[in-house]
Amino acid sequence: MSLLPIELAGPKVAAELETSLLSDLQQSLPQSRNEAITLSVISSDGSLVAGLAGSTSYGWLLIKVLWVTPELRRQGYGRALVTNAFVRARSIGCHSSWLDTSNEPAQHFYASLGFKVFGILQNQGADIPKCHKRWFLSRSI
Repeated sequence: MSLLPIELAGPKVAAELETSLLSDLQQSLPQSRNEAITLSVISSDGSLVAGLAGSTSYGWLLIKVLWVTPELRRQGYGRALVTNAFVRARSIGCHSSWLDTSNEPAQHFYASLGFKVFGILQNQGADIPKCHKRWFLSRSI
C-alpha cells in the first residue's frame, strides 16, 4: 500500500479533524459535552477589544485564547471573561479548567485567579528562542 500525499491545510480542515476525532472518542469513552465557548467585549464603535476562546471536553474547559487590548488591561476584563467562561463551562458539566501560556505576566495573572502550574516546557541550550518557557496551568471550577 502506498501512502497518499500529505498537504498543508487550513482552519476548515483543522475544524473537521477536531470534529472527527471527538466523534471517534465519544464512541469509546463517555464524556461531558464538547462545546466551543467564545466570549467577546465589543467597544461602542463595534471593534473587538477583548475576548476568550475555549472548548470543553471530558469535563474540562480549555482556555485557548484570552486577549485584552493593551489600553484596557488591568481593568477587570480578563478576570470577567474567565469568570464568565467558568460559569458557562460549569453549566454544561465541567469541573476544571486548563490552559497554557508563554507570557510570564499572563502566568502571574492566571495564578491570581487560582490556577496552579502542572508542567513547564522550556527551551534548552541553543534552542531558539533562548530561555523560552511555556507554563501549563489548571484549576477546579
